[in-house]
Amino acid sequence: MSERLLPNGFCWCGCGREVGLGKFFAQGHDKVAEAALMAVRYEASVPRLLTEHGFGPDNSVTEAAVNEGGWEVCPRGCGYVGAPASIRNHINRRCKNKES
Repeated sequence: MSERLLPNGFCWCGCGREVGLGKFFAQGHDKVAEAALMAVRYEASVPRLLTEHGFGPDNSVTEAAVNEGGWEVCPRGCGYVGAPASIRNHINRRCKNKES
């Protein structure tokens, strides 16, 4: 298991801004940090990111997320995958397949 990360009162993007109790980022700075990491380590390319971690057309990252990351497959059989909250939202708003 990975080391538990603890917020320290400052934004983890490195901007130095103080943040509220229990927070890692100032509002929106998680996306700034994500984009910066993508630029610094992966040429701002999702295919490069996937390849660097062993994923791609022959090794599905979404299948790994279902098997190892707590994601789920839509129970209605439409093929949609996502986090449990995303699945609920998908079923309630978008899934065209009938109730299973």
